[in-house]
Amino acid sequence: MTHLHPRRHHGASPREIVDRRNFLYGLGASLGTAAFNALLRAESPRTNSAAATDPLAPKRPHVKPRAKSCIFLFLEGGPSHIDTFDPKSKLDQLHLTEFVRTDKFASAMASGKRYFVKSPFRFRRAGRSGIPMCENYRHLAGVADELCVYRGCVAESIDHPTACYQMNTGSRLGGEAAVGSWVTYGLGTENRNLPAFVVLPEAAYPQGGAANWSNGFLPAHYQGTALRSSGSPILDLNPPAGVTKELQRRNLDLLSKLNAADRTKHPDHDELAARMKSYELAFRMQAEVPGLIDLGNEDRRTLEMYGIGQDATDSIGRRCLLARRLVEQGVRFVQIYAAGWDSHDYLARSHASRIRAIDQPVAALIRDLRNRGLLDETLIVCTGEFGRSPDNGVRGGGQQLGRDHNATGMSIWFAGGGVKSGHVVGATDEIGQKAVEVVHPLRDFHVTLLHLLGLDDERLTFFHEGRFKQLSQIGGAEVIDELLA
Repeated sequence: MTHLHPRRHHGASPREIVDRRNFLYGLGASLGTAAFNALLRAESPRTNSAAATDPLAPKRPHVKPRAKSCIFLFLEGGPSHIDTFDPKSKLDQLHLTEFVRTDKFASAMASGKRYFVKSPFRFRRAGRSGIPMCENYRHLAGVADELCVYRGCVAESIDHPTACYQMNTGSRLGGEAAVGSWVTYGLGTENRNLPAFVVLPEAAYPQGGAANWSNGFLPAHYQGTALRSSGSPILDLNPPAGVTKELQRRNLDLLSKLNAADRTKHPDHDELAARMKSYELAFRMQAEVPGLIDLGNEDRRTLEMYGIGQDATDSIGRRCLLARRLVEQGVRFVQIYAAGWDSHDYLARSHASRIRAIDQPVAALIRDLRNRGLLDETLIVCTGEFGRSPDNGVRGGGQQLGRDHNATGMSIWFAGGGVKSGHVVGATDEIGQKAVEVVHPLRDFHVTLLHLLGLDDERLTFFHEGRFKQLSQIGGAEVIDELLA
């Protein structure tokens, strides 16, 4: 395990490094692999005694970070960029004329004729910056000057599970480490009583399930911890009846002593040490988490600002407020899931409902972070797994109009954390089918996110199954400079 990529190394001369690495690597998968990894750890300028004994210890970033933490809002189902942040007047002219597909930029969920569909929503220019925005975003329009809307991102998959995996892990196949896991692996945590990577899902998990926040091949320390939306936030968080904190503490101390004796005999076996750290974290979480998720100590004005207590906004509002409290306590990466954006029909009704659910809570999150002086050091990202097509992919006419999946046109917006404010970056063509300006694949979006947090994708690697793996999968990804402040 190492943070260093073999192509970028500091310390010994390149020839010396290559000779030693080739020799040790050639010894095979047993002694050679162990020696090879030990060599890399010894050569790493970021290795220190704390990190060697505690995988979650804070680590120095590769580059100067623009943000300390990230709140990642994932709109599962694929929100329509054409109906939210990327208006297309050309579709008003083409409305319900036949659309002839020339390539497979969208999924083939329906047979027969397809029709261009204009947006059922009106748009306005919001804020001093004049960012185009669906007028249903009444609250978000008030913080438009904090946003950076990016229209140039291109995904690869038009299938929900594989697209969710790619957005969240960099791979369409699943089983890879999530973005939050990579961030935690690279930077560690600043709060030893809480998980470094927290997920706030809805009652129903997204397509692909918990693999969207998996640690993949990274050690289990770096997996996302999902807090449940109802009941106990974490299963078995509270001790059984009759088990006091004092008894738990004595049991942990005794177990630690026994494990210490075992480690003296077997110093190379670190499984017990890792398990003890998990036990200790669980014990500390029993004291920390209940108070953190209890919103009773928030004033009435704050609760109302987030829409808590209102049917449409209560669920997202609670999770947005909890996200603010988590980053305030030093949690490195928080991911919020909001589903229901897969509008193949009844677009006007379904998107209006989804926009209403997130509009007030997300705007409140931005204002709250700004008022507390935390917005500059907190990167907010809002995206789905892909965008939507300019045509009706299921039915034509009436109130049933909707849109199909589209991987080549989408909108992602950012706020805080070192991105430009009050900007629109990139563009799609006149019907919203394809990105045509400042076009970048998803891996460039990922390495830009890492860069804003102080991490270099080429140096943030993990040796697994015979090669160095990284979030970008194949390396060579570019930071999207146009997004940076």
